[in-house]
Amino acid sequence: MSRKPILRTDQVEVAYTEERWNLLEKMREEACAVMKCLRASSIDSIVYGSIARGDVLSHSDIDVFIPRPPASFIVESVLERTGFPTLKRVLVQATPSYAVKACIQMNERTSVSFPILRLRRREMEFYKFGGQISLPELRSNRRVSGVDKRLMLIEPTPRGHVEYSIVGQEGVAASVLGIHVDAVLERVRTLTRRDEVGRTGVFIKRELAPDESFEAVLSKLADEKPAVRRRIKAQDL
Repeated sequence: MSRKPILRTDQVEVAYTEERWNLLEKMREEACAVMKCLRASSIDSIVYGSIARGDVLSHSDIDVFIPRPPASFIVESVLERTGFPTLKRVLVQATPSYAVKACIQMNERTSVSFPILRLRRREMEFYKFGGQISLPELRSNRRVSGVDKRLMLIEPTPRGHVEYSIVGQEGVAASVLGIHVDAVLERVRTLTRRDEVGRTGVFIKRELAPDESFEAVLSKLADEKPAVRRRIKAQDL
């Protein structure tokens, strides 16, 4: 279910029920298991979104991200060797100018993703915008501030969190999150436009066949789509 942006500047405190705390603990244990197997093979990862902020719901996802991965077959072999299943593999590019990313969906709510092309600073700030934590932070039960799909800034408290809209308060949000205000403005434009015109989808979303590699499919897409070629070329500049 899509969660629409909310234009509300007053702060609201949300107290979590015991059930919600238990759900957060369970989801964090699942994320920790994936991140530990990656770390054992010297692959650092983060988890981002509601699981990093703490405001999980029953339909929340567990999104593990590898900012600087080795070759995709190494990531896939590590997950396979440690017993994590692969439901499907998808190559995604959000817009023609964004880096192409690989996504390994392990079950209905858990995935591991990583860039096939080097990320720009602004693209990395996307994860800070939503809230991100490392494995040591996850182990220490840390929760961080971040913005949800309603454009509400979630700030953790001992009882749950406080939330308020960042629309019209983009500078405040940038300061709290430690990112450039332009990154906040861009996300606000994207999510408010999505609310106004409906879900706009992504530029590329290509599911891989069992015998295909992420790099091989990227090469095919580069032959077919000039925008992909331009993004690859921009990486080399």
